[in-house]
Amino acid sequence: MILAGDIGGTKTHLGFFDAVDGRPRLARSTVFQSGQYSGLADIISEFVASKDVKVSAAAFGVAGPVSKGRVVTTNLPWVVVEADLSKLLGIPGVRLLNDLESVAFGVGLLTADELAVLNKGREQEGNAGIVAAGTGLGIAGLFWDGKSHVPSASEGGHVDFAPRNDIEVDLLRFLLRRHTHVSVERLVSGPGLFSIYEFLKERESTGKEDPLSERIENEDPSQVIASAALSGESPRAVQALDLFTSIYGATAGNLALTLMATGGIYIGGGIAPKVLPKLMDGTFLNAYLDKGRFRKVLEDIPVKVILNPHTGLLGAARVAAAAS
Repeated sequence: MILAGDIGGTKTHLGFFDAVDGRPRLARSTVFQSGQYSGLADIISEFVASKDVKVSAAAFGVAGPVSKGRVVTTNLPWVVVEADLSKLLGIPGVRLLNDLESVAFGVGLLTADELAVLNKGREQEGNAGIVAAGTGLGIAGLFWDGKSHVPSASEGGHVDFAPRNDIEVDLLRFLLRRHTHVSVERLVSGPGLFSIYEFLKERESTGKEDPLSERIENEDPSQVIASAALSGESPRAVQALDLFTSIYGATAGNLALTLMATGGIYIGGGIAPKVLPKLMDGTFLNAYLDKGRFRKVLEDIPVKVILNPHTGLLGAARVAAAAS
């Protein structure tokens, strides 16, 4: 069977796949809490032993830059090496991919019902791009070679945050008191949503107790804020999610122009499906299109949200299947 993995900042998702009609089909999978393990090899060993199957090929999407078959994970204290995993599994040619690169390989296998349309645009050939907010911010390109898309990894989430108005300038100043470098990932991510909320709290400085403080302390802050914003129970949370969504849209527009992504922009990651009503209310799209003279170019580029949470796993399986 094909073994594929999607290794993010907090969770590791492993799955076994069969090949059905040219598309890998997920047979069995398990999600592991990454922080409870000393490395990916320990998780793989546990997963393979529990399923008692023979692995014929394997590929893993990992959050971090892959170089010469080796990756130092961005949000975990792990070093992952292709040769070590090949030895562990007893198979040649294990592949390591950047996690967004594996999503890029998976996008081409998605069906229409696995995507939500934010901007219809018009169907045309050309480069495409993926921007995905979750624990961090991942960005990948899909370059059109005249016949098909060729995925390309990047670390574009770590480029400088570029404020577009007075409130975003103030937000940059707030973050510069905390960090020597403010990347766009500092805003467009789960921790970024919480940072925006803290900025707004300091900016208002009413002295009143925050009604969300207890929940934020005991639960995932970004999930608390997103939930309170979508329900309308917290005006500050509503404002934070508005600002987050606007910056996310602007980031997607920047990527569309950088790649001249006439083939489309895909919004991935764990956050987008959870706040889909917010993404579809116009806040995201208005910021995405707000590029002056190039607004018409962006109007023609389709923008779609990836709804299938296993897209990265599917892409890794596709790569493994092709190499087997």
